[in-house]
Amino acid sequence: MTDSNKYRSGFIAVVGRPNVGKSTLINALIGLPVAITSPKPETTRKAIRGILTTEDSQIVLVDTPGIHRPRTILGQRLNDIVDASLSDSDAVAFLLPADQQTGPGDRRILSRLRSRFARKDENGKWVWNKPLIGVVTKIDKLSRSELVSKMIEINEFAEFTEIVPVSAVKSDNVEEIRKVFASCLPEGPQLYPAETVSEESPSEQISELIRGALLDRLNDELPHSLAVVVDEIEYSETENGKNDEQRALIHVSLYVERRSQKPIILGRNAENLVYVKKKLRTAINRIMGMKSSLDMHVKVSKEWQSNPKALDRLGFI
Repeated sequence: MTDSNKYRSGFIAVVGRPNVGKSTLINALIGLPVAITSPKPETTRKAIRGILTTEDSQIVLVDTPGIHRPRTILGQRLNDIVDASLSDSDAVAFLLPADQQTGPGDRRILSRLRSRFARKDENGKWVWNKPLIGVVTKIDKLSRSELVSKMIEINEFAEFTEIVPVSAVKSDNVEEIRKVFASCLPEGPQLYPAETVSEESPSEQISELIRGALLDRLNDELPHSLAVVVDEIEYSETENGKNDEQRALIHVSLYVERRSQKPIILGRNAENLVYVKKKLRTAINRIMGMKSSLDMHVKVSKEWQSNPKALDRLGFI
């Protein structure tokens, strides 16, 4: 890094409708799965911070829940998380999928952003008080001519500071996104140690991994009724005290809203829990830094998505 290129650091809130590729983009930029991804909408339920550190910048990417019309108290709390993330951000990345038309949901988000971070000048043009980056995702689904038309459409949709097309799945233009994000941040010091890639605690990372694995495995209507909480982590005693011989037993509660949903989570002969344990063994061992095993139990918390006390207990505060 030269003296003319001073270090930049800060927070970028990644927003958009549910299922537009927010988590996929963040994982592609970080190079590791710090946020769970799923084709099912409303996968993200908290502001997950992925931290990208380079020689000239540290970009803290805040993966926010998809902005939507809330149907439950949980939905409203998720929207509140987005509001808090936006307030704390230095820039906003607004994701718009290339394979879909901009619609009412996108216009609602734009109106929300304008009301908080923009004003009209004497010519009636919107002027932003923090950079708004338009990110056109899933460009691998369009031909070159279709992409040109889409970029024109997005340019007319809002007064973006920058517009960048990307395919996170194909790793197309990911490096350009990184450069644009860094250029929109203020000059400042490194905020986290260089090796840090996520703000999530081991318990939070593990609970999200488990929920993500079950989202991939289960049918469409159940995932929103599922909450995962790591209750306790027990460490085994070893005779010689060597770290590489320690083991961790992770106690996990899987909450559903109705008793009839328990067998769906379990599967025949608890096959779904066995699947999760096998799928996540290596990832959880890496997070814990030792051999680990999961002890999972399915519990019922009636209509927890609309129960304030249950939401508090499950960590949606």
